Amino acid sequence: MNLETYYEYCLSKKGVTEHFPFDKDTLVFKVGGKMFALSSLQKWELGESAVNLKCDPERALELRAQYDSIKPGFHMSKTHWNTVVMHQDVPTALVKELIDHSYELVFKSLTKKLQNEISELSN
Repeated sequence: MNLETYYEYCLSKKGVTEHFPFDKDTLVFKVGGKMFALSSLQKWELGESAVNLKCDPERALELRAQYDSIKPGFHMSKTHWNTVVMHQDVPTALVKELIDHSYELVFKSLTKKLQNEISELSN
């Protein structure tokens, strides 16, 4: 998965916004004001692409055991976040599934009112 595909895939989800809350390098995707994916643009340019994604704690451990390029979240809660190093042993289909999973976890944590407002948006 290249940066453009990652970017477009994240933005294709309902209610997603992009931000640079930490610095001019770290691209953060949010739904309902909460992060579900983030990545260093500079690292992508250097060929060291990786994304941080929220993950169910049990599944996070399983994925880390199964894939060398899925590690505890860099600068994040190691329990709830994974860092997925791109272009190694994780297939693109799984990366998309993990983005979906992260988005859903965050979406489900939002208030019902906010969930309904986002669900009513058309992309």
